[in-house]
Amino acid sequence: MFPFIHSPPFLFCLGCFECCIKCLGGVPYASLVATILCFSGVALFCGCGHVALAGTISILEQSFSTNVTDHALLSEVVKLMQYVIYGIASFFFLYGIILLAEGFYTTSAVKELHGEFKTTICGRCISGMFVFLTYVLGVAWLGVFGFSAVPVFMFYNIWSTCEVIRSLPANMTASADQICVDIRQYGIIPWNAVPGKACGSALADMCSTPEFYLSYHLFIVACAGAGATVIALIHFLMILSSNWAYLKDASKMQAYQDIKAKEEQELQDIQSRSKEQLNSYT
Repeated sequence: MFPFIHSPPFLFCLGCFECCIKCLGGVPYASLVATILCFSGVALFCGCGHVALAGTISILEQSFSTNVTDHALLSEVVKLMQYVIYGIASFFFLYGIILLAEGFYTTSAVKELHGEFKTTICGRCISGMFVFLTYVLGVAWLGVFGFSAVPVFMFYNIWSTCEVIRSLPANMTASADQICVDIRQYGIIPWNAVPGKACGSALADMCSTPEFYLSYHLFIVACAGAGATVIALIHFLMILSSNWAYLKDASKMQAYQDIKAKEEQELQDIQSRSKEQLNSYT
């Protein structure tokens, strides 16, 4: 009987190592980083923004608008924005996965340029469409980022006013009552809303509530999440533009190789026919 021949263990480990290196070489790390950044930014914006909007309505009802009809329109707008947040989160979860898959596709196309894999016109058109769509989304999120800074500015003004009241001496109660925040000037509630403003100790007490503290910081985090999403979309735009250029060059190279192979085949056919004719004459 012939003894069994076992391959050395280091050869097996070397084969696994080469396989892992080959697999890791096809991973689009830039797209992966952009996807993680996009998911994180959208999650922060949607989650924190949803809770902060609910806290804002609670603060408004307790301190600035005791009549429900005065802020009924604002409540409807906030509910609509919360539903929009659900849609944004779902859309970007799907869109991020699609862009990551497109990154895997284009990476494979470039890596296997000289193999049997060939890019198609449809694939290049899809890559171009993603470039255009990501550009539009990036411009839109710039607007979202600017809009998310508005409540941060408003809460910061209220918080600064409260700090001024707290820093006043205890014997200056009359001047403290003259320091007010009129929320009606921001256009959130109508001018006939009651009371419409908070002054003195009432304003300081409102700033000390958990709702104000939590909503203020959540709006800051939501604004930061919107900024992170803008950065992620810009990153995606650079990646998609680069991949589209790579695919375009790859298609030109493939066409050149096909023409070259065809010409070489025709030249070989001409040479073989010439040899056959020469042999027939001799």
